[in-house]
Amino acid sequence: MFKKICAVLCLAIILSPCYAKEDSVQVMLTTNMGQIQLELYPEKSPETVKNFLTYVKEKHYDGLIFHRVINRFMIQAGGFNEDLTPIKPTGKSVKNESFNGLKNKKGTVAMARQQDPDSAKAQFYINVADNWNLDAKIHQPGYTVFGKVVSGMNVAEKISRLPTQRVGGFADVPTATVQIIKVRIIESK
Repeated sequence: MFKKICAVLCLAIILSPCYAKEDSVQVMLTTNMGQIQLELYPEKSPETVKNFLTYVKEKHYDGLIFHRVINRFMIQAGGFNEDLTPIKPTGKSVKNESFNGLKNKKGTVAMARQQDPDSAKAQFYINVADNWNLDAKIHQPGYTVFGKVVSGMNVAEKISRLPTQRVGGFADVPTATVQIIKVRIIESK
């Protein structure tokens, strides 16, 4: 009996690296109001994470602004520079992955999109409240959650509380510019 237990334990030890959880991917979003560190979920939202990381590597987000800020809802960035000129994404739209079991809870990061569920490109938002209304329903895709804030939620909340204004066709533009200085992948050690 003892030999069988030892054999099973040895086999478990040998095979455990095969089933180890994939290393998490983290990025640091540096703004003029502070840093927000994100952990991404490639195992739950593989295409969305791949898409987001492509834009990070291309430095697409560097210099862009949080152009839409709604207190007790979310903060959105990824599509406009300081004078609200649209910065065209280089990639194609990503397939909606909102049926991945992840919810638009406070502190999660998700892709912004148009009416078409498969229209997300580069714009993303950080939930500063639980937004169940953005989640997938039985026959209705929601907004794909692909990560969460692991530090700097206080920065996201501070951004969400800024006064806003209407500028041209844009509503909810912060009166103070919130610029993304850079977004970088945090290399694991």
